[in-house]
Amino acid sequence: MTAEAPQREATTAEATAGSASPDLLPTATGRRAARVVGRYARDSRGVAVTAAVVSVASAAAGLIAPAVLGRLVDAVTDGGAVGGYLLALAGAAVLAAVLVGLSAVAISRLGEALLARLREAVVARVLHLHTATLDRVRPGDLLSRVGDDVARVSESVTTGLPEVIGAVLAVLLTLLGLGVLDGRLALAGLLALPAYGLALRWYLPRSGPVYARERRAVGDRADALLGAVQGADTIRAHARSAPHAAEVARRSAAARDVGVGVFRLYTDFGWRMNRSEYLGLAAVLAVGFLLARSGAATVGEVTTAALLFHRLFAPLGTLLFSFDEVQAAGAALVRLVGVVDLPDAAVVPQRPAAGSRPAVELRGIGHRYGDGPAVLADVDLRLAPGERVALVGASGAGKTTLAAVLAGAVDPSVGEVLVDGVPARALPGRGLRDQVALVSQEVHVFAGTLADDLRLARPGATDDEVRAALELVGARWVAALPDGTATRVGEGGTALTPAGAQQLALARLVLADPPVAVLDEATAEAGSTGARDLEEAAFAATAGRTTLVVAHRLTQAVRADRVVVLDAGRVVEEGTHADLVAAGGRYAALWAAWRGR
Repeated sequence: MTAEAPQREATTAEATAGSASPDLLPTATGRRAARVVGRYARDSRGVAVTAAVVSVASAAAGLIAPAVLGRLVDAVTDGGAVGGYLLALAGAAVLAAVLVGLSAVAISRLGEALLARLREAVVARVLHLHTATLDRVRPGDLLSRVGDDVARVSESVTTGLPEVIGAVLAVLLTLLGLGVLDGRLALAGLLALPAYGLALRWYLPRSGPVYARERRAVGDRADALLGAVQGADTIRAHARSAPHAAEVARRSAAARDVGVGVFRLYTDFGWRMNRSEYLGLAAVLAVGFLLARSGAATVGEVTTAALLFHRLFAPLGTLLFSFDEVQAAGAALVRLVGVVDLPDAAVVPQRPAAGSRPAVELRGIGHRYGDGPAVLADVDLRLAPGERVALVGASGAGKTTLAAVLAGAVDPSVGEVLVDGVPARALPGRGLRDQVALVSQEVHVFAGTLADDLRLARPGATDDEVRAALELVGARWVAALPDGTATRVGEGGTALTPAGAQQLALARLVLADPPVAVLDEATAEAGSTGARDLEEAAFAATAGRTTLVVAHRLTQAVRADRVVVLDAGRVVEEGTHADLVAAGGRYAALWAAWRGR
């Protein structure tokens, strides 16, 4: 069971403004992303206030050195002592360095806190996504969001955010200092603003679309790489390595070309920035010269003004040049918030009463994927309380789809599923997903101890209950592990055999104790040597439970209370194994082929 996802604030229309294709996850608006970040900041109010105070103090400390240098120039001009000014300069440098460091730490902590909240919300939302949604979206898009986009935002938070906030405060306080020193010198410096504005006006309309294209290109590249890696065996078997490698190369080249375009845009923006800095400093020096010659200002004051304006170069450059990082991070942020705001909100799981074994009915079930042909048509099927039903049929008959419908993983195009006469949509909690447990042939072994892996099904399970579940499914190999159920398995730990992983999944089923179980070819990975043991494990795990078994091996159908034969998405036969064999129909042919293997 997973934790409840965060409460949604936005409407679906606001949260999904940028989605370009039905197989891509939605993208939030910039306004919505700002609201989410603002809410997280309010939740970390103490850290935010500390970061703000230290940052303002750091920016103010940066004004001390130019002011002292101006006084030093006047002191030298008048023949006065300079020792005190030199000590003041040294003290100002130390103070500014300390405050800059503290500011960077405070802002980074705030940013990391916000990023942690966002990352948790994204992961929680992905874990609560409906299986049909996961099947529909491109895996590369999802992977790039939880991988590349999180990394992009994280990099911006740890390096870019402190610099940008410090630069904003430095610019504001420096302009204020110029105005206090001499309004005419401040006005001279402001002559650079039109040049900066023209540079931004040229850059911003071009940069936004470029960075959005870059994030999409990265997603396309991840999609191609993921497909090639996951299907490597099939690709090699069909001698299609060259076309797939070419497709990966094409998408990688597209991502590279977009990256080169980003750098070219960034470089063009750079010389426009340098031109603006030259115009502003030249104006300050020219006006300062006239004021000093007329006696309206001292040489020291003009020096201070020039140094203050020169001090603007770094923060203004940081602000304007960081627009590429800000744009990229912003593009990544709205993609992450788009995932957080997916409209299918999570519901707190409602654990059914222990020992309940309901009747389940599939009534008039029909389904098709997108605009494709019908996979299921007019399927009526009832499972009595505690009954074990085996679903058999040729490959492509629709068995897995029907199992997914019963498990609540797929919403049928037509028809409904009822549990004890209650429609699935009217069930409490998460509906069918609280009533039905699905065990397929694809089992993931999570990194951690074996006991922790099993407790995913029931977090509060005791050690005795964990061992009893493993014993029930015949997992005798646990005794050979170095630390028993405390042995680390999964990535970086002890590797389990396919049959062992399947027994682990069946033990999870025992611990979860759902009223209804669906086994979708759950013994297919056993191989001939472990098939009988795994079938016994599946039989023991579902004993007395209302169960639908998608039978990969027809020996499972022999022990079922009833066998249902599916062909081209329709139920064509049903009855006991003995009755169907005696009838000489489609099941009898399947059984004869199975026995003659």
